[in-house]
Amino acid sequence: MKKITLALLGVSHLVVGFIGFAAGIYLLPILIAPTGPSQAEIASVSAEAQYKGVFSRERKDSDALHWGEGTVSLSNQQVVLDGRLAPGPDYRLYLSPTFVETEVDFNRLKGSMVQVGHVRTFENFSVMVPPEVQVSDFTTVIVWCERFGQFITSAKYR
Repeated sequence: MKKITLALLGVSHLVVGFIGFAAGIYLLPILIAPTGPSQAEIASVSAEAQYKGVFSRERKDSDALHWGEGTVSLSNQQVVLDGRLAPGPDYRLYLSPTFVETEVDFNRLKGSMVQVGHVRTFENFSVMVPPEVQVSDFTTVIVWCERFGQFITSAKYR
């Protein structure tokens, strides 16, 4: 075979391999995600919530791959979302005393925040609040991708 043919074959295989790897990173969290809470469960918790906020795709650092939308309801026991998040790995839920909508602000203020727990579903979620955390001490709930340091979304609830 000619050298140019071998080079083109090598490049084409590398490109296809990269596309497959990237698709795997994107699709794996979707494939292994557990089933989210039902609408009845969300409605039950939301009815007793002390605070509510709205996740919006319009946050400064949200984009086509990193977004959230829906109503988030908070009590001292639980945080629930009636909505959707862009799929991704290693999402964490944080509470912040200051509204945050960029990665720069998140990283700057992370020391004043508390991590509530893991977000493992992308349509509706329910995260238990640790007993030592008082939701009333904070104003904003944030979804953050810990693995890639990506801002996903936030909602001011008080």
